[in-house]
Amino acid sequence: MSWTFSRRLEWSSVENSLAEAETRARARPGLIDLTVSNPTLPGLGLPDMTEALTGALGQARAGRYEPAPRGGESARQAIAATYRAAQHPIDAENIVVTASSSESYSWLFKLLGDPGDVVLVPAPSYPLFDYLVRLEGLTPLPYRSSYEATGRWHIDLDSVDRAWATANRDGRRVCAVVVVSPNNPTGAVLDEDEAAALDARCATHGAALIADEVFRDFIRRPSPRQVGCLAARPTQVPTFSLGGLSKSCGLPQLKVGWIVLGGPTALVSAARARLELIADTYLSVNALALEALPDLLRLGAETRTHLTARLRENEAQLAGALGPRSPISLLRSDGGWLAIVRLPATQTDEAWAMALIERDGVLVQPGFFFDLEGGAFLILSLLPEPRAFATGVERLTARVESATDDRSG
Repeated sequence: MSWTFSRRLEWSSVENSLAEAETRARARPGLIDLTVSNPTLPGLGLPDMTEALTGALGQARAGRYEPAPRGGESARQAIAATYRAAQHPIDAENIVVTASSSESYSWLFKLLGDPGDVVLVPAPSYPLFDYLVRLEGLTPLPYRSSYEATGRWHIDLDSVDRAWATANRDGRRVCAVVVVSPNNPTGAVLDEDEAAALDARCATHGAALIADEVFRDFIRRPSPRQVGCLAARPTQVPTFSLGGLSKSCGLPQLKVGWIVLGGPTALVSAARARLELIADTYLSVNALALEALPDLLRLGAETRTHLTARLRENEAQLAGALGPRSPISLLRSDGGWLAIVRLPATQTDEAWAMALIERDGVLVQPGFFFDLEGGAFLILSLLPEPRAFATGVERLTARVESATDDRSG
């Protein structure tokens, strides 16, 4: 008898050539990792928060369990206070605490969609969406953002309409539209015009809005038209903003995320009741971290200060290394932890990334990993220790300039 597993995913475990090259490179000393996304890794030169975190967790009551499906009152009030400090009037009653942003997505997809329904997801963006959507029995359809000649990313609303038309043609309902702000990897921040346009389309078609705002505390180029919290903005449809300790406080190990509910009052109330039932079914949030959350958020503010300084320093280093005559150009980013560089399209971004791993001991991510189109792109993390980052950028520029000289010669 043959065994059949779920067909939600392809379940392929075969490594591609780039992943195999990375495995070999990590076995050798001296690798410069420009893909790092974990701020707790040793060697980054960021403050060690172990003692402070131990103290905060040690003060929490570990011997008693009082389950609260949406998260305890003190935890939700502490989260709401961070939004109010940023001028977003969020009510603690409209916050649901989860174990992570991935779980937030899982619960929202359960709330909003039935098997076979469609979720519109952004591209370029992080490839995890495909898994998160399909694991809930839903179908992801991408809509695109474009990079203007003026140096700004914008949502291609025609692309949104085409994706919706594709779903309609296939007889599928679009249950939600996901937007990431700041986007990962482009760093684009949703603006008021884009928010209004998406809200109008969702209202017309009966879909919800989900805003992944885990990087909202890392906007490096703020402007008055940016939307800092979509759920705090008046919308016609159920609207959900996602946050969490992992990015906002640089504490991925503590596994606490949250959903902020917004939209019409009656729909918010209905969504809140249903989310509470989903949360009560799982009760997945660590009770110790939940009780310590007010202190963890305060500690996270200190970590965030160091992270922000690191991001600015490395971005300035990168911009300084790519002068006006460089064959590499840096794309504008308004926020987040990543930078995108455009390379000569003399070879694919995967080929550039492979050359850097195998010949220069520098690990980067190719643009296709994030569904970037229209050229050869590499994605660099701005988190590494500045001296290592500078060395990695130096090797990158030398590799590209050498290849360019060889072709022109």
